[in-house]
Amino acid sequence: MTVTHIAERAGITRRSYFRYFSDKREVLFANSDRLPTAVGEAVLAADKDTPPLTAVLDALAEVGVYLDKHGDGAAQRLEVINSSPELRERERTKLAALSAAIDQAVRQRGLRPDLATSTAQLATIAFANAYGRWVRANRQETFTDCLASAIAALRGALGTVSWPTATAEPGGTAAHDPAPRAESTGS
Repeated sequence: MTVTHIAERAGITRRSYFRYFSDKREVLFANSDRLPTAVGEAVLAADKDTPPLTAVLDALAEVGVYLDKHGDGAAQRLEVINSSPELRERERTKLAALSAAIDQAVRQRGLRPDLATSTAQLATIAFANAYGRWVRANRQETFTDCLASAIAALRGALGTVSWPTATAEPGGTAAHDPAPRAESTGS
């Protein structure tokens, strides 16, 4: 979708459009810079005894309540974003900012840096998957329900992880113990 199309649909001229927005990304991502801040503040406001990931998921559910009330046009927005590599990159940048805000907030709550980063990345994956499901459901499901489904899917995926046995070698590197091989019968 071009700026001309957007302006025509809005009933304004291209010139009027550019008085308010420098490009179409600004229309599609208007107010998206508030998401990381809102989630970070909600994480920090959570009860100090709330586990970090729970605080983050509760914060994302709060965002979902807002989306449920004000998410008109989400499907069209996502369609436009998916049609453009440039806009998909901007969407990834937005999600990276969300992850960074979550990372910072859980670190401020005292979580170790490595766990903070993992927590932020998992929560951001859950958010992105929930948002996609919510859009595809055309608001027939609440965002919170979509978030619960996304979390369940992540739990399911992580629950099936199986790692090879690793042994430490001198110098701190890990060597994987290969599976036993059948002996050759010499035939």
